[in-house]
Amino acid sequence: MTSPVSGAAKHFEVCTETSVQKKERTVCTNPATGEVIAIYPVHTVEEVKTAVQNARKAQPAWQALPMKKKIEYVMKFAEYIQKNSAKIAGIISQDNGKTLCDAMVAEVAPAALATSYYCKNAAKFLKDRKLRAGNIMLMNKRSRIVRVPYGVVGIIAPWNYPFSIPFSEVVMGLLAGNTVILKAASETQVVGHILNECVEYVRLPEHVFTYINMPGSKAGDAFIDAGVDKLFFTGSVPIGKYLMKKASERLTPLVLELGGNDAMIVCDDADLYRAACGAVWAGMQNSGQSCGGVERIYVNKKVYNEFLATLKERVESLRIGEGKYLNIDIGAMTTRKQMATVQEHIDDALAKGAKIFAQCKCPQNIKGNFMPCTVLTDVDHTMLVMKDETFGPVVGVMPVETMEEAIALANDSNLGLTCSVWSKNRKKAAQIGRRVMAGAISINDHLMTHCLAETPWGGFKETGIGRTHGDIGFAEMTQPQVIVDDILSTMPFVRRNFWWQPFEKMQYDGMKGLIDMFHGKGFWERFVGFNKLSHAWYRSFLRK
Repeated sequence: MTSPVSGAAKHFEVCTETSVQKKERTVCTNPATGEVIAIYPVHTVEEVKTAVQNARKAQPAWQALPMKKKIEYVMKFAEYIQKNSAKIAGIISQDNGKTLCDAMVAEVAPAALATSYYCKNAAKFLKDRKLRAGNIMLMNKRSRIVRVPYGVVGIIAPWNYPFSIPFSEVVMGLLAGNTVILKAASETQVVGHILNECVEYVRLPEHVFTYINMPGSKAGDAFIDAGVDKLFFTGSVPIGKYLMKKASERLTPLVLELGGNDAMIVCDDADLYRAACGAVWAGMQNSGQSCGGVERIYVNKKVYNEFLATLKERVESLRIGEGKYLNIDIGAMTTRKQMATVQEHIDDALAKGAKIFAQCKCPQNIKGNFMPCTVLTDVDHTMLVMKDETFGPVVGVMPVETMEEAIALANDSNLGLTCSVWSKNRKKAAQIGRRVMAGAISINDHLMTHCLAETPWGGFKETGIGRTHGDIGFAEMTQPQVIVDDILSTMPFVRRNFWWQPFEKMQYDGMKGLIDMFHGKGFWERFVGFNKLSHAWYRSFLRK
């Protein structure tokens, strides 16, 4: 086997020079080997405050920069990625534990494509939108919606997709006219620093982008207390709830993506081979550490055994090992803490009657964070693996009598990020999907919507609030402002609005006449209303 990541090793050696710092440090290790690959100093709360202050000073000039110039800056992100794609994939693999193919397919390529998409569409997303008049009597009031950047946007990124998730948010934030402060996960700091290197390559104006290294336990408080104008957080439900409570003190707006316990529904007319392959991809990819991955599978009883047989064959053929090799299917899990959670869910299921139906082999005599990909049967919704986010290479499979039962089970969760429906009848599958309370529904596929830059990403219930990606996600980087222009106001004969002071009976009658004119019963009642309104309207042309 050969490894194409030699270019990444030199980067790590350079990074370890920061170990001479006396500040608090973050030690980065390769999850597959336990090897220390970098050490970085940690920023203080005071440094975060200073960063926000500097970003706020820099923001007006960045906002005023023509869109064409902003796009010129941001498109260089794609240029850097193209020149360094292998290096970036290698760093993601060594820092996060996922395979090289996984890093390239799910992180590096989507980031490059997202850059092009947002640069191409940013001007359209930010274009003023004219509003149609709501009433013929007020047609002189012309309204339009403009999009205004929040100012300073804070981004707290996760460790499971440490490059692609924050990358798109950084791109959208900058193109929308915000200055951006990014905190990457402590567990994947080397990836965070290569993303920072990507931004440095562009040579943005000073303080338009700032990179922060700080433990997650401190970052949320630090960002909100420092006064960021909006915070984007991807992480756990408990931390998301804490941040929402914290943000309420300042009414700081948030976008929260907090995880999933996502369902896969297999109809009796599904292509079972494709469905089984899709389940392996979406359930085991990234060692199952995907908030939008499959965790629960509901299969029509008619095809349950056939589906399981194919799923067993596919799972047991998976090759687990160090992700730097291109013939490895599943890499290491990122943290020992997450491995413990996964094992707890498996043990709970087995104690309650579940059985291990299929399992692949793990490498022997190796120090890394490796867990076998596991399929559980005889599961039910009393088990953690079916009701909580497992976030590991484990799926539970249940037979169902009808699709009604499958929909009810899919909705029996406090989370609702994604769901997939598998059927050769795509119209039927879409109808089933519409009844599942999840933010993204895929037909005959799963765990790919996040890679589509045009597709909004986010979910229902405790999965979070707000969206990222696409035009809806781009809109989260701005707030709407309405501008109302009276096109008659500059005409010399229109002196004032008739409803302004001093008040008289005519104003009262005129507004009542307006109601009668539009909602009165019969011609005469409406005509009288029009007459009263006309008398009051005439008052606009008088100086009194």
